[in-house]
Amino acid sequence: MTHAIEALARDALAALDAGRQIAPFTTRHPLLDKEQAYQAAAAARALRVARGEKPVGRKIGFTNSDLWAQYAIDRPIWGDMYAHTARPLEQSEIFVLAPFCEPQIEPEIVLGLARAPDPGMDERALLDCVGWVAHGFEIVQSIFPGWRFKSADTIAAFGMHGALRFGEPLAVTPQNRNVLFAALTEFTVTLCRDGAAIETGRGVNVLGGPLSALRHLLGLLASDRCNPPLSAGEIVTTGTLTRAYPVGAGEVWSTVMAGIPLAGLSLRFG
Repeated sequence: MTHAIEALARDALAALDAGRQIAPFTTRHPLLDKEQAYQAAAAARALRVARGEKPVGRKIGFTNSDLWAQYAIDRPIWGDMYAHTARPLEQSEIFVLAPFCEPQIEPEIVLGLARAPDPGMDERALLDCVGWVAHGFEIVQSIFPGWRFKSADTIAAFGMHGALRFGEPLAVTPQNRNVLFAALTEFTVTLCRDGAAIETGRGVNVLGGPLSALRHLLGLLASDRCNPPLSAGEIVTTGTLTRAYPVGAGEVWSTVMAGIPLAGLSLRFG
């Protein structure tokens, strides 16, 4: 299976580079499982690093169980993020959609790790490892037509990650730690398109809260023999707080945050 895994990684990367869609890998490899898919993810990361890309963190996907039936998914997954895909949102940025396949937008909470967390930590201990918290938009995409796939396909396809843009980070301090701990599950975010509210989500929607999503990721990585554990300095985006929505050129998507000291975002697509 080693050669098949390497070929799968190359196929995924070729599709990503060309901005084209391909048949799900499980149509060719019906027995492809989660462990093999993460091996393919590791192989793809090695290829990307070899050509100069710099991993900067992880995205956690499908943490919002409201999406599972829509995509026939039954568990969260994760993927790598890179310096050229994950960065702060510039005020005047127009996000160009042309390179992406069936792009969708997801409002999320982003965590910047000050220290490497350990598997088995509870949510309060995990917050002690977080240096900053931010609000962001992840743009996800599907190299598989119609967003039709199985879990193993999404893992091998970079966790469906396209890009991440995040707002001003809020430092976690001894003074605001307790407030943030409660706010991360209690806050709400209203997602808007061209000024019209589309949906309101809550922090609790992502596996009970962003810190719980981080805890889940640690559990996945603890049993992963191919991919590295989280380290200090990594960025982790914790999954969509609402449903994911298709985006189109000319649209402006924005958020209104309540119950947490983070500002809403606005992103124009071109």
